[in-house]
Amino acid sequence: MNQPFISDHPFIDTLARDALQGKLPSPEQALRILTDPSLELLPILQGAFKVRHHHFGLGVRIHILNNVQNGYCPEDCNYCAQAASSKAPIEKYSLKSDEEILQGAEASFKSGAWRYCIVLSGRQPAAARVEHMAGLVRKIKSSWPVEVCLSAGFLDQGTARILKEAGLDRYNHNLNTAESHYGSICTTHSYAERIKTLEAARGEGLEICSGIIIGMGESDDEIVTVALKLRELNARSIPVNFYVHVPGSKLGARNDLTPQRCLRALALFRFINPDAEIRAAGGREANLRSMESLALFPANSLFSEGYLNVGGHGIDKTKSMIEDAGFFVERVEQSD
Repeated sequence: MNQPFISDHPFIDTLARDALQGKLPSPEQALRILTDPSLELLPILQGAFKVRHHHFGLGVRIHILNNVQNGYCPEDCNYCAQAASSKAPIEKYSLKSDEEILQGAEASFKSGAWRYCIVLSGRQPAAARVEHMAGLVRKIKSSWPVEVCLSAGFLDQGTARILKEAGLDRYNHNLNTAESHYGSICTTHSYAERIKTLEAARGEGLEICSGIIIGMGESDDEIVTVALKLRELNARSIPVNFYVHVPGSKLGARNDLTPQRCLRALALFRFINPDAEIRAAGGREANLRSMESLALFPANSLFSEGYLNVGGHGIDKTKSMIEDAGFFVERVEQSD
């Protein structure tokens, strides 16, 4: 595919060249991507695309999320419909059956998904739950070549070791926002606890998946800080989420986001984390609107079939968008 935009902006060209050489932009350079109106959007996306294309070509990895346990969470994350402080009228349910979870894995693989993401609400899984999840991971990995990511709250190295030995590919635990903003969105646990979980997972050989929710009142500097921290943590998968209010959740409705701001943020994460899987994640459809396909120029992965308590595009519409933009769905091949 020919590169769709031509950049003659020396600042963007420098950012792209440095990223291809593994050099970090300075905080001041990174901030300009979000804040400088003289930097037009299309050259920014072209520069990010050069880096994305170098590492991932034109492939797009589709992730399908299975929310296997919903609600009953003791934490007070005020952006979340499942939080203890939330009054959102969500359907609450305990753990889905093994059959439902395994069927979800099979359906994800057959639909063309690269990764199957299993998500449980709650603070931290008990030992019996960890062993149960490990058993399910073994069954999935022995049946289909789809990659598996688990999100189940806080964990220690012993728990991470059990999951790694079961064949888990990645563990998800989002930073969500910067340390300086964390107290504004949650009081029942700390930013430091999230870092500790990611370090435990990485220490046992699990790849870590961790990202951000943009649009919760954070500053531009705080967005840059998260992108840099994820580089420091060597996050291999970075979901960039865009806040969507679920009525009844404590944070409330906000109007912080525009399609251009979302796209600039995705480009920022690509320049700072050039070889990581950058995902246009939750809130993509609602916040990017008619500019959604442009997310594929900095990002190389998407969610399909919805999120935790918010709907999303189905698999067919997601594939059509990818192909219409000149990209292709990257599939895991079944071995003989």
